[in-house]
Amino acid sequence: MAAYGWHREVSETTPVFNDDGRVRLQKALATAGVASRRACETLITSGRVEVNGKVQRELGSRINPDTDTVRVDGVVVQMDVSKRYFVLNKPRGVVSTMHDEDGRPDLREFTEQVEDRLYNVGRLDTDTSGLLILTNDGELAHKLAHPSFGVQKTYVAKVRGRMTPQTIQRLRDGVELKDGPIRVDRAKLLPGGAGASHSLIEVTLHSGRNRIVRRMLAEVGHPVEELVRRQFGPLNLGTLRVGEMRELSPGERGALLSAADDGGAGGSGGAAGESGQDPARDRGSASRGRVPVTGGRPGDGKGARGMRGIAAKGNPHNGRGKNGSR
Repeated sequence: MAAYGWHREVSETTPVFNDDGRVRLQKALATAGVASRRACETLITSGRVEVNGKVQRELGSRINPDTDTVRVDGVVVQMDVSKRYFVLNKPRGVVSTMHDEDGRPDLREFTEQVEDRLYNVGRLDTDTSGLLILTNDGELAHKLAHPSFGVQKTYVAKVRGRMTPQTIQRLRDGVELKDGPIRVDRAKLLPGGAGASHSLIEVTLHSGRNRIVRRMLAEVGHPVEELVRRQFGPLNLGTLRVGEMRELSPGERGALLSAADDGGAGGSGGAAGESGQDPARDRGSASRGRVPVTGGRPGDGKGARGMRGIAAKGNPHNGRGKNGSR
């Protein structure tokens, strides 16, 4: 057809494969949403791209997206564009399951907005609100939820009574529960959080035991009244409102995949957002009507300069927009 002056145009996000299934590295990076093809070429020539642990500066190099591990500035790039990752600010009263046999509100009211079948990574108690990861990447979900992964999670708790620095130290030193000893990785009273009848405390730990935060705080004499999970590994809840869900930006996605690939390292980092929300702001559940999937904020580029400024606008490679619809 070229003889007639017709040329097949290849889009920026369409990978060009050889018969052996390999694709040019800059095309694969552009397809994965890292940056434009030309910007990806700059990343490669400046030595910021690794393939299987080795720096790759050659523009003509090819990779197999199904088997090769690619990192930009040390951050893993998800080459499979069919994989999707969301953060949900789960309201209180919602059960962390895709189908509740007792008919209670479950995660379907959020996942039905997305055509792909999503799974929740771990669980949050029905009475606990906050960050919950939803994905169709079953391998990653299993890895992050497994106890051996040891991902750090940060919670803000409103507890009864005036908590003292001595009690904070008890949590750091460890307490004995029926199922064994446990201690927090970090704990602190939040500014202005110590009152006569209640205290506001932030705790970080990597245990996956059932209701562990509530049981620890009850053991030291401060039962939990409200509990919010603000952080899961490198992901922060940020300004996402209760009942809202958004798709991760490439920077956030890379940070999460890197943490999983590194066995949970860097769990206290942050792809975006702030911590320390008052649980009282989460009082009550969000309305039971459908809540739109928002675009969220872009990753801040920490450890992934080439990914800075790429907003979470849904998956651009399968025709879905911000709302997960075609």
